[in-house]
Amino acid sequence: MPSPDDGSLEDGLHQDGRRLTPQRKRVLELFERRGSGCHLSAEEVHQQLVDLKLKVSLATVYRTLRLLADMGFLQELELSEGGRRFELADDDHRDHHHVVCIRCGRTEEFESDSVLAAGAEAAQTFNFKLIESSLNVRAICADCQN
Repeated sequence: MPSPDDGSLEDGLHQDGRRLTPQRKRVLELFERRGSGCHLSAEEVHQQLVDLKLKVSLATVYRTLRLLADMGFLQELELSEGGRRFELADDDHRDHHHVVCIRCGRTEEFESDSVLAAGAEAAQTFNFKLIESSLNVRAICADCQN
């Protein structure tokens, strides 16, 4: 995964006629500081930036997250409850899965060879080319069960 310091983010933005704003760079840097496996909503990203005394609107955060996901810097996890969470894209960690609490949104990752095998088998059965395989398990975490 390229870092924003190596110019790849700036190059990608310029190719699309956009510029590297401080807000865009700060959002990506926030995810890079947290590392892979960190799943944040737009509201959580906004709050963390505000906590760092950075001025950025929630609307800008939403647009920036969508842009960074479209460019491949972030992966988007769409929850069936209508929410979205984002995580740092990582080629070494592409085929992973999530357990998501339907009450609080807590998200945990896991890997499973059997899920990957089932995805590959399904793709082959229907003559599809498998690009990636992911599973979202909806559950209620221990804290929300109480």
